[in-house]
Amino acid sequence: MIKTDVIKPLGKLLEQRAVQYGSKVAYWDSYKEASYFELNRQSGNISKKLRSQGFLSADKVAIYLPNSVNWVLSCFGVVRSGLVAVPISHDAAPGEVSYRITDSGAKAIITTKDRLALLGGLKDEIGTSLQIIIVDEDRALGCENFSEYCADSPQLVEEEIQTSIDEVAFIVYTSGTTGKAKGVQLTLRSMLWVVAACWIPIAEINDKDVVLSPLPLFHSYALNFSVLSIIAAGASEFIVEKYSSSQVLTLLKTGNFTVLPGVPTMFHYILESAKADSAVKLNGMRLCISAGAILPADLNRGFEEFFAIKLLDGYGITETSTMVTMNSPVWGRTLGSCGLPVVGVAVRIVDPTTGADLGPGQEGELIVRGPNVMVGYHNKPTETAAALKNGWYHTGDLAKADANGYLTITGRLKELIIRGGQNIAPGEIEEAVLRHPAILDCAAVGIEHKHLGEIPVVFIVLRDGKSIGAEELIDFTKGHLSSYKVPAQIHVVKEIPRTGSGKVMRFKLKEAI
Repeated sequence: MIKTDVIKPLGKLLEQRAVQYGSKVAYWDSYKEASYFELNRQSGNISKKLRSQGFLSADKVAIYLPNSVNWVLSCFGVVRSGLVAVPISHDAAPGEVSYRITDSGAKAIITTKDRLALLGGLKDEIGTSLQIIIVDEDRALGCENFSEYCADSPQLVEEEIQTSIDEVAFIVYTSGTTGKAKGVQLTLRSMLWVVAACWIPIAEINDKDVVLSPLPLFHSYALNFSVLSIIAAGASEFIVEKYSSSQVLTLLKTGNFTVLPGVPTMFHYILESAKADSAVKLNGMRLCISAGAILPADLNRGFEEFFAIKLLDGYGITETSTMVTMNSPVWGRTLGSCGLPVVGVAVRIVDPTTGADLGPGQEGELIVRGPNVMVGYHNKPTETAAALKNGWYHTGDLAKADANGYLTITGRLKELIIRGGQNIAPGEIEEAVLRHPAILDCAAVGIEHKHLGEIPVVFIVLRDGKSIGAEELIDFTKGHLSSYKVPAQIHVVKEIPRTGSGKVMRFKLKEAI
């Protein structure tokens, strides 16, 4: 049954949880913890301080922090103030940081002192009016101090802004097939709907749970599950700063955790490590959750048989505030399938050309409608119109359903490469490779990888008289791409196969490997 009472303004939800749970720890990391009382108090103070700085409703504030309690406090403070949170990976390449700041129109950024040099190097692109708030205790010239935002300020008596939960609260960037990241506009209602219809009733997240979260908080999956569902359920969570297999395994051995969200790659590693090391156990764990990429049926089955713990799989994307479908331990599962639609969400499988509905067993494009669907892409009306048609979001993913409605994702109309649950647009890699003066033409594709799902590979055409080694080109791209987007292989070809209209025939390149 959907838990509709958690769908409300964030300030009200936090105030209620502070009364209910008081000194109970809500989130902690390796350096800091926040009880429900402190979470409400400090995020409320951040909200008031932001409003006192002259920011107006719907102004954008970038969160450029590593996974941490401060990340959560920042996010809650921004949203409570009626502003829009724009998460940015703390490991993003300079060009990616610049693009997200300028595209969103962020007026302020919350970050760490060690990122000031990078921001300073981008001042010609992002401007000098960006207000910088740093979380480090050391002060920095020209920057605001985060601890002062968290502290009580008796002089700030302005009442908290209780904005509509149907206003845009988050802009989460995701890669598109054009290669330029798209800012997905999500509301508090759309995000909390997934919490209320999926995480609480299906995964049964509750106030007795202690979650271990290694997910990157700037992703929609983590923002929805590892941030919002925790306070909605009254649970506690340890936030891993950056995923490390050894650290996660060490933490799991303590037996202190009941729920582990992750991506298929992570669960594969845990299973293989446990087979090789009898000390690796999941004592106390009641549930693991996989999303972000397709979970192979063999991995799902092998994990559950070895640990005797449920590993629930689902399908979701940023544009639908994460989950669209989920396997349930209550109404039954089909391993290899991503389950049934969550309550309130409608899905159809249609012919990509005609739009006609297809029957059981027939492969077509998956389209989605429901309260979890995005408002649209920020500053991209053409892309929004192409994706949202008559209220239905066209996912670009190929799927089929069995006679009982269980969905299986079979492929993609889009050309995204999904490496370890992270989306990579081929165009982003191609743009970086073409910056090298030796490259005339190139194309990126994803090829199958046993553990990561897919890895990016680049085919290049060299300019006459030019040459470059594979390792040299790979090193070159590291200056322009996040680490997970850096190509794993380079192949030199005479030409890139294209259609008459100039589109890359990527399937032919894959066949050549």
